[in-house]
Amino acid sequence: MFLGRVVGQVWATKQAADLVGKRLLVIEALDERREPGAPKVTPVVAADPLGAAVGQHVVVAFGKAARVACGGDGDFAFEAAVVGIVDDFDVPNAPDAWRLPRNARADSARRTS
Repeated sequence: MFLGRVVGQVWATKQAADLVGKRLLVIEALDERREPGAPKVTPVVAADPLGAAVGQHVVVAFGKAARVACGGDGDFAFEAAVVGIVDDFDVPNAPDAWRLPRNARADSARRTS
């Protein structure tokens, strides 16, 4: 899993049957230094069963955990999904770029309640 920010949305008129009805978001990882030895793709396109908005911080899961979060037994044609919309977090020494403005945190809390 990783912490990211929603930076956009993807629309596709032709797609695998498993993706029909799934909202697809573009997520940018907050910490590009995570797992420095591992190859990574960023931004990530993730299925979104929760209704996250552009600019919100989210938790993204990969693999079977992501597919199970979208329902069923995990046999879907995608690899990443939003599994949490973040209201706030406490990370000592986090870069300022990670922070949501206070009004965005309040908006996030209202949208998820």
